[in-house]
Amino acid sequence: MTDKDEFGPITRNRRRATITSAKSETVKLRNGATAAATDLTSGPKARESLTKTLQLNEDSKQKCDRYDKMSCHKLQESMLSSASSFRNYRGVLNWCVVMLVLSNARLFLENLLRYGILVDPIQVVSLFLKDPYSWPAACLVIVSNVFIFVALYTERKLAMGSISEKVGLLIYIFNLTVILCFPMVVVLKLPSITPVGGAFTLGVYTILFLKLYSYKDVNRWCRVRTQVKARSLSRSLSCPSSPSASSCMQSHVSYPGNLSLRDMYYFVFAPTLCYELNFPRSESIRMGFLLRRLFEMLLLTQLLVGLTQQWMVPIIRSSMKPLQEMDYSRMTERLLRLAVPNHLIWLIFFYCFFHSSMNFVAELLRFGDREFYRDWWNSETITYFWQNWNIPVHKWCLRHFYKPLLRRGAGKLLSQSAVFFASAFFHEYLVSVPLRMFRLWAFMGMMAQLPLAWFVAKFLRGNYGNAAVWLSLIIGQPIAVLMYVHDYYVTHCQDDPTITEAL
Repeated sequence: MTDKDEFGPITRNRRRATITSAKSETVKLRNGATAAATDLTSGPKARESLTKTLQLNEDSKQKCDRYDKMSCHKLQESMLSSASSFRNYRGVLNWCVVMLVLSNARLFLENLLRYGILVDPIQVVSLFLKDPYSWPAACLVIVSNVFIFVALYTERKLAMGSISEKVGLLIYIFNLTVILCFPMVVVLKLPSITPVGGAFTLGVYTILFLKLYSYKDVNRWCRVRTQVKARSLSRSLSCPSSPSASSCMQSHVSYPGNLSLRDMYYFVFAPTLCYELNFPRSESIRMGFLLRRLFEMLLLTQLLVGLTQQWMVPIIRSSMKPLQEMDYSRMTERLLRLAVPNHLIWLIFFYCFFHSSMNFVAELLRFGDREFYRDWWNSETITYFWQNWNIPVHKWCLRHFYKPLLRRGAGKLLSQSAVFFASAFFHEYLVSVPLRMFRLWAFMGMMAQLPLAWFVAKFLRGNYGNAAVWLSLIIGQPIAVLMYVHDYYVTHCQDDPTITEAL
């Protein structure tokens, strides 16, 4: 016991002394490296000491490297932390898609078990025609050619100087006013036109109104340029762009050579609302691309009809009684039930119309500008959404409405409000007239975008702003749908016993 007690402390002291001497030797070697380097000329002993110093430094570096390799910790953030640089959430996106498919599959099976198969393609025909031998909506569309001829004839007379600019302006005002009023009066007075047929007809006349307005403006700009002795107008004055290689190969038309029937009808059928003398053209028609777009149009149209009949109609029918009784809890439940199918149908309609249909027409006409939409799904503000989800309308508003107001001294806020007001008018025009009732739900919904846009831009940023945009789309549309369907039922169908029993 005494031997162990005596030698124990001594051994510890020796170990401590050895470690201390080794550390001091290392420090001496490291600090003396510089001194040895300066004394290279002093002799071979200095060189030998420098070599030993460098060797010891290399050995210590290797030991540190081995220690670093053995280490399993480093300074880093958690992946889900906002400070982390990790951005690959593809697996989370796939999980969301799988959950969405599973939840909607459950709703689809529940719908089939409760209502059975409600899809009836023949019923779709009855939405357009009450009498198979009477096609009033189609006749209205054919009559629209009269307004096209009036606009072309007026431009030719203006180009020849047969009529003055004031007379031409009066003719255009009358022509454009009749374009909006004539189909509205016919739809309201003619009971044989169905709501769907009336909406289709009014949509055609609204597009024609916007096209002829642009046709008037561009040709007037050409006359102004001619008066100041400009040689030609290769592109539009308000939206200049460098011509592509394919368009450079084509012969450019200058005013008044564009005032032909062929040029006029090309613009009428082209997927744009803004007129130009020389549109960008593609070199050829790609048959594979054309057939794919045609297949998408046919498939998605059938899908839209099936989802509407099978999914939306039963929910809307079940919502009439809570709306009449003003049962707010059940109304909210029906609204949330309607939000999912309504939003899904809206997304399918967007792809079918703005991608499949417009690309099909553009490919058929070799129309080169295919920017019909931008990345509206990334919108962080309401304003960005309205500027990017419908590019043809946005270009028309910017070119023929917003910028002219700014040039005339109107402020930016006033000009934006005027654009929203015009958009609200046309939304109400396309909904209320075919339904033959005026409730202003679409008008108020569009005007409500102004304070909503201000709130989102001021208080919500980034992902929160994007979520607010999606929420306004998912919830806002079914509210308007329920309001119009309820009012239509009260106005036109409440006294029908067959419809009341079906509800």
